[in-house]
Amino acid sequence: MKELIFLEPIFKERIWGGNRLATEFGYNIPNNKTGEAWVISAHKNGDCQVKNGTYKGLKLSQLWQQYPKIFNSSSKNAEFPLMVKIIDAADDLSVQVHPNDEFAKTHENDLGKEECWYILDAEPNAEIIYGHTAKNKDELDSMIDNNQWNKLLVNTSAQKGDFFNVPTGTVHAIKKGLLILEVQQSSDTTYRLYDYDRRDDKGDLRELHLDKAKQVINVPHDNDTQQCKVIKSNNLITHMRLLQNNYFSVELIRNTSTNIINKPNQYWLASVINGNGQINNQMVRKGDSFIIQSSTKELRFSGNIELIITYEVS
Repeated sequence: MKELIFLEPIFKERIWGGNRLATEFGYNIPNNKTGEAWVISAHKNGDCQVKNGTYKGLKLSQLWQQYPKIFNSSSKNAEFPLMVKIIDAADDLSVQVHPNDEFAKTHENDLGKEECWYILDAEPNAEIIYGHTAKNKDELDSMIDNNQWNKLLVNTSAQKGDFFNVPTGTVHAIKKGLLILEVQQSSDTTYRLYDYDRRDDKGDLRELHLDKAKQVINVPHDNDTQQCKVIKSNNLITHMRLLQNNYFSVELIRNTSTNIINKPNQYWLASVINGNGQINNQMVRKGDSFIIQSSTKELRFSGNIELIITYEVS
């Protein structure tokens, strides 16, 4: 039975970060302004290291390049195409938008950034910004140029267990009091549209990217809603697809006993968001993120475990 390949998270200090990555997941964060844990990443700005077994000490980028049988990937990317983060928003994140592949490759030498959010926890009355009210490009540009943010931006309530798809071109912001698991393309390209006139620890306003943002924002906003699909459900296990787009599929598994899930010949990325137990006789617990190798044909679960699974869509 192929081993699970566990990865060490990489932490990112952010002006809006907090300490919940330590208190909720037991991570050894560098400080109390830690906003992101890149729990599965091979991006040049954060390349996770294998922490167990046969491949211990290798970076995920090295694993992708040197051991293709682990992944059996149909991806055309020379680089590992996906990324999983956990985000602690102790304060509001900036209002931003992400480019698609074509724009990102041309302007940033990076992938585009399709992403989605699973809300792990939310303070009462927590919100996100999702979308805008502009009916056309001229109206969008005018409201941005005249700082009509209250008129332009759309606030939406966010509660624990909610799921949001955030395609490229979508104006969005995670706001204060949210703990989120994010699945995305392996990209670190973000165009900041508005930052509440907030200053960094040096007293400087943070950089905005208005020209590029205007070019990539979808007008009018497309309120993307997808119906979750139940794959398997009984009193002991729930397996549900949350999203499938052109790049990745995202699934939620809740297990409360001993169960078996059959798996296709593809690699899966897994992040345990609650509980502990065993998968294929290997111990897993909240905060663990790992790769399930493509040649693993079935997953044998025991214990109370809740996890998010993602994999490439060919």
